Amino acid sequence: MDTLTHALSGALIARATAPKDAPPRSIPRRVAAGFFAAAAPDLDFVLGFVSPLVYLEQHRGPTHSVLLLPLWALLLSWALAKILREPDGRTAGWRALYGVAALGLGVHILGDLITSFGTIILAPFSDARFGWGTTFIIDLWFSGIVLAGLLLAAVWRRSRVPAVAASVVLVCYVGFQAVLKEHALDFAREYALLQGLQKAEVTAIPRAVSPFNWTVYVSDELAHRYAHVNLRRQEPAPAAHDFLGRMDAAFQPLALARWETATRYGSSAAEQEIARAAWESPALGFMRWFAEKPAFDGLGKGSTCAWFIDLRFANPGRDWLPFQYGACRESAGAPWQAYQRLDAGGRVPLR
Repeated sequence: MDTLTHALSGALIARATAPKDAPPRSIPRRVAAGFFAAAAPDLDFVLGFVSPLVYLEQHRGPTHSVLLLPLWALLLSWALAKILREPDGRTAGWRALYGVAALGLGVHILGDLITSFGTIILAPFSDARFGWGTTFIIDLWFSGIVLAGLLLAAVWRRSRVPAVAASVVLVCYVGFQAVLKEHALDFAREYALLQGLQKAEVTAIPRAVSPFNWTVYVSDELAHRYAHVNLRRQEPAPAAHDFLGRMDAAFQPLALARWETATRYGSSAAEQEIARAAWESPALGFMRWFAEKPAFDGLGKGSTCAWFIDLRFANPGRDWLPFQYGACRESAGAPWQAYQRLDAGGRVPLR
C-alpha cells in the first residue's frame, strides 16, 4: 500500500483508540505519532540506493516484521518523544507513545498484508512472503474512507466516534473485497475446468480503479492463462483518454473475458532450452523467490540473454512493467549473470 495511505491509517487508528479521558491537547500528539509510526516501515526505500537487488530482497522485510515490531516501536516511541513535545516545552515520555507507535507499525504491516505482493512478516528468521490479496496497492476507495474518517474526526474533535466508525467501515470494505476475490476465483476455476486444466493453479489479483477489477490466472508448469475482468460490468466500458479511464476500460465483463497466454520458457525448443537454463541458474535465484507469476519475455544479445517478468505487475493501461530481470552469459557453458532491464531498453548488472 502507498506510504501516504499507511500514514493516514496510523493517524486514524491512533485517534480511534485514544482514551476517553485523554487530555484534549494530547490528541494531536497521539495522532501525529500514529501518522509517523505507520509511515516508518517504508523507510526501507533507502535500500534502493545500495542496489536494486538489495531493495528487492529486503523491501517489506525487517522493517515489516511482526517479530521485530516491539523493537521498532521502542525506537520510534523514543524518537517521537523527542520530537513531539508538550506546549510548555516538556518532552513526553516514550512510554506514553509506545502503544500508539506499536499500533501504527501494526496497521502498516496489516495494510501490506491485504495486498498481493508479499510481506516478510517473520524476518529475520524466515524470508517467506505472505499476502492475502484482497486489495490493490493503491486503492482510492480505501484511502478515501481513511481520509473521510480523519476529516470527520477533525470536525468532531472531542469524539472518537468518527474514527472508530471509519475503522469499522474499512474492515467491512476489505471483507467485501475478500468476497469479490472468491467470485473471481470461481470464474477462473470454471475456465480451468472447461479447458481441462483441473490441476492448474488458480489465482486472482485485485487491480486499480475499482474493487470489481481483477486479473485471474490459470497457471501450470508451462504457461499462465490470464484475463482482466470486471465482476459487475455487463457491457464493455466506453473508451477513455485519461489514465485511470484507460486502465478501467481494459477490464471486460465476465462473459466477454479475453484470455491471454504467457509461457514460462518460450514457445520454440530453442527458446525453451536457453530460458530454462537461465531461469534455473543461481543468478536468478532471487527472481525465483520473488516472482509468483514468472513469464518468459524474450531473448536478447545474440540469444545469450533470457528475460523474465512477473505478470502480477502487468497492469492494463500501463506500458512499462517494473521488475524485469534476466540472465546473460558470454557463451555456452559460461556462468550466467543477472541483469535488470531498463525502460530505455538497456540493462544494468545486479551484482
